[in-house]
Amino acid sequence: MPTSVDNLTDALLGPVLAADPAGPRVTYYDDATGERIELSASTLANWAAKTANMVRDEFALEPGGKVVVLLPAHWQSVAVLLGVWWAGGEVVLSPDADAELAFVTADRLDDVADIPEVAALSLDAFGKGLSDLPLGVTDYATSIRVHGDQFRSNGAGYALEGRDVAATVAAATAAATARGVTSSDRVLSSLPWDSAEELIDGLLAVLAGGASLVQVAHPDAEAIARRVGTEKITTQF
Repeated sequence: MPTSVDNLTDALLGPVLAADPAGPRVTYYDDATGERIELSASTLANWAAKTANMVRDEFALEPGGKVVVLLPAHWQSVAVLLGVWWAGGEVVLSPDADAELAFVTADRLDDVADIPEVAALSLDAFGKGLSDLPLGVTDYATSIRVHGDQFRSNGAGYALEGRDVAATVAAATAAATARGVTSSDRVLSSLPWDSAEELIDGLLAVLAGGASLVQVAHPDAEAIARRVGTEKITTQF
């Protein structure tokens, strides 16, 4: 289990990077499209670093700045969240007029019309960007490519909807303990991450426990049943 540090990404991802940087950490399925992608802790760290560099250099967000994240439970959402936290941002999961930056899917742009900086994600499996975005909205898939994949983390006062780093780590660790999640587990889940509590239970608890996550969108019952064996699942949420 992680210990409290000044940065949430360091607290959750750091121990995993030290213990098993190359093993599968997040595997994402979409049963509606057949998409499957698997990322190691090192690959997640690279994506998170690119996002953190974007947050700092392209959007000039200072540590402590508030960032709206309106994204589904998706592997790219993990990269965005870890990147925002690495840059010292506070994540909020609903529209907030006090936010300085938002990461959203294209269908949520109206929800963040009053936020100064917005990055839109296509969530395309092949990295295809979005076209015909409103003036001033950044296409994440295109812009992320130019940013470096190394980042030195920044501290922050708050991490997740008013919770500081220590409180968020404690909540994630408690959720992992309650579910019996350990570093030997391979967790299968279709839980949403739409609220702080859901995000803690469905994602952060897995990271806090040092486990590996298999996240499934639009789950198909027959495919899920087969996947328990093929993905060597040990526990399901």
